[in-house]
Amino acid sequence: MTIDTPDPQAVCSPITSSAIFIVATLNAGTDAEARVKGWCGDLAGLVRSVGKRVPAGNLSCICGFSSSAWDRLFGSPRPASLHPFREFGGAGRHAPATPGDLLLHIRADQMDLCFELATQIMIALGDAVTVVDEVQGFRYFDMRSIIGFVDGTENPVGRKAVNFTIVGDEDPDFSGGSYVLVQKYLHNMNAWNELSVEAQERVIGRKKLSDIELDETVKPSNSHSALTTITTAQGEEVKILRDNMPFGRPGAGEFGTFFIGYARSAEPMEQMLENMFVGKPPGNYDRLLDFSTAVTGGLFFVPSADLLEELADR
Repeated sequence: MTIDTPDPQAVCSPITSSAIFIVATLNAGTDAEARVKGWCGDLAGLVRSVGKRVPAGNLSCICGFSSSAWDRLFGSPRPASLHPFREFGGAGRHAPATPGDLLLHIRADQMDLCFELATQIMIALGDAVTVVDEVQGFRYFDMRSIIGFVDGTENPVGRKAVNFTIVGDEDPDFSGGSYVLVQKYLHNMNAWNELSVEAQERVIGRKKLSDIELDETVKPSNSHSALTTITTAQGEEVKILRDNMPFGRPGAGEFGTFFIGYARSAEPMEQMLENMFVGKPPGNYDRLLDFSTAVTGGLFFVPSADLLEELADR
């Protein structure tokens, strides 16, 4: 399907070496609302100003709003598929919903660019928001996660990336936008490293060194890759765009993955979570969750770059 849309934010930009993820809540009061709305019109200028200092640094910032924040700041009309984050699973395997009105996904090939832009954004927002989560992510060798496997292998590229992530004429008021789901996972590396490489490969569904997917005849149905592959009733695969980043503090024994997925609607990402945390069929859950714990969760809508600037005057 050909999509004729306003300019999107930098959703489909190449994955970079560094990123900062900020999730914030909107403080009470009309002054806070006015400040955030005014900032919407200033963000593009901030990115340009900081990015000019290192033109080859590929600096960008994607901004998204939660369902409740959209209603409070902008009212109607609202994105058709925007709703609060859906929790999945139960005791032992739970995908929790955590507070968050505003998501900032800042990325560049240098952490100093990310750091400077984040600093300038927080100065501009001031006391209008309260940061509830901030993660500095980094590229780990050849795009590997902390657990040692390549991440994002099946990401769509080029026109396919646009078709799978950017809203089109199904919601014309919000064409050029995208939905983004974020979760922070902490990994039990001691337990994970006690597994043999072959056992780890069965958990993930891929070879660890070569990144080649295991043959369907030997890949377990509860492997991560099996449960996160989504197909339509017609058998066509529905992809999302992942820009996950490892993070951690070795001195504190903290090792994690910040999951961030972009899609044209929330549905495929939520189906993946249901498959992982509930199981397909129920009980056949993602074995990776025996070693990884989700500690945050949020769903946001990313308006087009054009709409983001217009929202300052709504």
